[in-house]
Amino acid sequence: QVQLVESGGGSVQAGGSLTLSCAASGRAFSSVAMGWFRRTPGKDREFVSSIDWTGRLTEYASSVKGRFTISRHNGKSTLYLQMNNLVPEDTAVYFCAAVSYTYSSRTYSESSFYSYWGQGTQVTVSS
Repeated sequence: QVQLVESGGGSVQAGGSLTLSCAASGRAFSSVAMGWFRRTPGKDREFVSSIDWTGRLTEYASSVKGRFTISRHNGKSTLYLQMNNLVPEDTAVYFCAAVSYTYSSRTYSESSFYSYWGQGTQVTVSS
């Protein structure tokens, strides 16, 4: 069982930066792949980024590649999303998520693979 709590959201102007954190409880964190998704009103949940359990493999949506960086600190049971050069289209509620497959050396872009979700944190980017 993994419980996830996001933090770090807020309001910034276009071109600004934010770092989201996702604190995990449960011993499984260090052995499972993690991901970030986001949702805007009227739209389905959208994949943002994923990282394997080692932290060596990462994957990004094309809309954020080159601007966002996913990372993890297994010793602190924390997942991060560094977001740079933010644009208004990045405005959304951001969720972290964990899969239940342990020691799988891959990333996951489909939300159906994820078993555990945080409550979300709001990011608002103004022009």
